Amino acid sequence: MANNDIAIKVENLSKYYKLGVINNGTLFRDIQSWWARIRGKEDPHAKIGSKYDHSQEGFWALKDLNFEIKKGDRVGIIGHNGAGKSTLLKLLSQITAPTEGNIKINGKIASLLEVGTGFHPEMTGRENIYMNGAILGMSHDEIDKKVDAIIEFSEIGEHIDTPVKRYSSGMYVRLAFAVAAHLDSDILIADEVLAVGDAAFQKKALGKMNELSSGEGRTVLFVSHNMEQVKNLCNKGIVLEKGRVVRQDDDIEKSINYYLGKNEDNSDVVTTSWKNDGRVWDESFNPLSFEILTIDDKVVTGPLDYEKDYKVRLTVDVKKPDSNVDFWIACYKGGELFFNLPMPSDFKFKKNKNVFDFFMPKTTILPGLYTFTLGSSLKNIKWIVNSFEFEITIMTTILSPKQRIFETMVVC
Repeated sequence: MANNDIAIKVENLSKYYKLGVINNGTLFRDIQSWWARIRGKEDPHAKIGSKYDHSQEGFWALKDLNFEIKKGDRVGIIGHNGAGKSTLLKLLSQITAPTEGNIKINGKIASLLEVGTGFHPEMTGRENIYMNGAILGMSHDEIDKKVDAIIEFSEIGEHIDTPVKRYSSGMYVRLAFAVAAHLDSDILIADEVLAVGDAAFQKKALGKMNELSSGEGRTVLFVSHNMEQVKNLCNKGIVLEKGRVVRQDDDIEKSINYYLGKNEDNSDVVTTSWKNDGRVWDESFNPLSFEILTIDDKVVTGPLDYEKDYKVRLTVDVKKPDSNVDFWIACYKGGELFFNLPMPSDFKFKKNKNVFDFFMPKTTILPGLYTFTLGSSLKNIKWIVNSFEFEITIMTTILSPKQRIFETMVVC
């Protein structure tokens, strides 16, 4: 690179994937996908919620990205599910190749993208430390000087000589992060993988990344749906939408505000509510609104606070009550079901307006980005709603989550 201050330079970067190419990681899952397709059924392993530019032949996961990252920058890469964040990190980490464009990198990269990335399952934790160091071009003596600090930071010293295939996901993350943070690299790339660790280790890991970037001048690229973590760690931001860079800021708060739907003056322009515009209607179950409220019945604007109580309110209009109607509210995180709020078992719909409140006690849901969906059906006859959805962000990580039971109350 001509400019020694630049750590990463991306020029006209694009990544195209062909549709119809099956690769789910295992032969059994590939056969399931193939069998579903020849029967004209939906692929059981297809990712949902992806919003890419696509055609019948394929889609652009990333298209025409251009940006520069300076040495020592701490950059938060922000975007909703399917925006292209993980694809971008894989390209920067040279795990996959771009379809178009160039990536210029000044220095060595250590990546922490998925649990166990770069680890050999049959090798012990200690052996994997040495293998990762060798990949980064370090000598055996150089790794010897750092191995004790890595083991101490990972907090899994008693298991360090155990094959990593026996590690839990939390142990994988601890060791993988310790290796990436302590071995000599110029650029550290971390994806959502830190969410697997407990709250104490997340705090420790974020502190270490701050130390690396501020004290040692390393460049850090960080992807997370936890905006509080992004705000605490990063000083600059890149926002992706549908595989394109829509915003790049030297102030991370501006990127976060844009992502959360706020104006430049920090005022909210969206609320955590959904109103039926008439596209969903059924005489047995017609949802009018879905909203997240404070305990004193105020509609929440912006992200939810992890340390406050909330309630979810569903309002339904029923012209023709039917005992066979069933409904549920589901909450997903990263495409996986986080919890399900079923219809009260002893409730019977009354004609016209019906209101349900579902209580969400504080510290129930870990910080992150969640998608709420509503589904309903007439048992064994038809689907009524399947489904509307919207995303909310829960912020703040201070307390450890406690097991709580969601209470359901019929308001009227």
